[in-house]
Amino acid sequence: MEKKKNPIIFSSYEPRKGLFDEVFNENGSAKSIYKTLFDLYGGHSVNDYEILNSKAKASFFNQGITFQVYNDEQAQEKIFPFDLFPRIIHPLEWEIIEKGAIQRSRALNLFLWDIYHDKKVIKDKVVPLDLLSSSENYLHQMMHLDPPGKIYNHISGTDIIKHADGQYYVLEDNIRCPSGVSYVICNRTALKRALFGVFNHYQAHTVTNYAENLLQILETVKPRGVDNPNCVVITPGRFNSAYYEHSYLAKAMGVELVEGQDLFVENDFVYMKTINGPERVDVVYRRIDDAFIDPLEFRPDSALGVPGLFAAYRKGNVCLANAPGTGVADDKAVYTYMPEIIKYYLDEEPILNNVHTYRCSRPDELKYVLENIDKLVIKPVDEAGGYGISIGNQLTKSEIEKVKVTIKEHPRKYIAQPILSLSVHPTYIEDMGSFEQRHVDLRTFTLLGKDRDFVLKGGLTRVALRKGNLIVNSSQGGGSKDTWVLKTE
Repeated sequence: MEKKKNPIIFSSYEPRKGLFDEVFNENGSAKSIYKTLFDLYGGHSVNDYEILNSKAKASFFNQGITFQVYNDEQAQEKIFPFDLFPRIIHPLEWEIIEKGAIQRSRALNLFLWDIYHDKKVIKDKVVPLDLLSSSENYLHQMMHLDPPGKIYNHISGTDIIKHADGQYYVLEDNIRCPSGVSYVICNRTALKRALFGVFNHYQAHTVTNYAENLLQILETVKPRGVDNPNCVVITPGRFNSAYYEHSYLAKAMGVELVEGQDLFVENDFVYMKTINGPERVDVVYRRIDDAFIDPLEFRPDSALGVPGLFAAYRKGNVCLANAPGTGVADDKAVYTYMPEIIKYYLDEEPILNNVHTYRCSRPDELKYVLENIDKLVIKPVDEAGGYGISIGNQLTKSEIEKVKVTIKEHPRKYIAQPILSLSVHPTYIEDMGSFEQRHVDLRTFTLLGKDRDFVLKGGLTRVALRKGNLIVNSSQGGGSKDTWVLKTE
């Protein structure tokens, strides 16, 4: 009995005051939703757990689950860090998350349609014109172009945190090429292989149905006159940081993984080269940025895209998912208007709240930011992967002065948010040989089609593996956990 009260692997776990621990109460007892899991894990010694952890790492290695980390000197391919102790989400909490994610995706899709057509949101002074006109991702080529099914953001990734107050908040929306869903599925596979008996004590929703739902969603936005659409996934190639995901999703959907050189355009139709001759392509799930998809329309030096692809898209002969130009809604300055955007298009209050955000393009807010950098997180509006972020209370005085100069030179490029206390979760730290508190967030994956939508019941729980770090991205040393969304009893 004593072993269960004080399990060996949690004996050195030290909760810190002021942080929202998702597993343990303030008195050190496990929360009810985690009690069974806690008791089962408690039967393992540290050595037992290290063996299980090694099995999980081997599973990732054997599956080729890697990602690229880029620095000034080289690109390194690494196994995606994975922690075996899962995150559990109660069905009532998930209901809020799912409804909030769908609400944001629908509102963003309506926003994108509007800003590329009538611009009512601008005329009604809900969103300022200069916010869009100054965005590098606002494409004039998309003006008055009608994407198949009127869908822009077929795939959306919403980054959500749980704050010290126990409430969920949205950190940002990702609708250009949101990545990470393959790790959700592979996390589940690795955990079930290592801890099958533990997993069976809970009734969690599956995450392995994502690919079939993605394919069905893509098929709903097929071009006019096509009965059985031919879908492909286009990748920049094996040196891309998310190449594993590109190949995984293509295989899981049962469609071809192609590079730009595998496709060609003739008479404004897209074809794939095969050993049996040209084969028409109707839907392209693209994992290539806007600027590189077509050298005839965008960057002429791009060797990744397909000449004439955008002309075929403009004619309605192929669907591109996500649509070009969606990146304008990824802009973290646009994010600050999401409550107004949701109210304007849906006439609803936001289900998930934004984090309070300062727009450095506004003189009064810029003044506050410059005077309070030590209390804020500074983010570039157009970066991804955690790059370019400055956390004020971790900067030296000279670093703060450098950040001030950078912001003042390009205020439109930066926003600032309070340093939030992200919730923490017990995470096994190999170097320490023990469990410690680490900050986590959650990326949900929402699919929008012509007639239906879908939210993956799980999402990617990302973990900041370095002690005290708030940046969870894998490119910044983060890892992930399996996420169990429990079924309603």
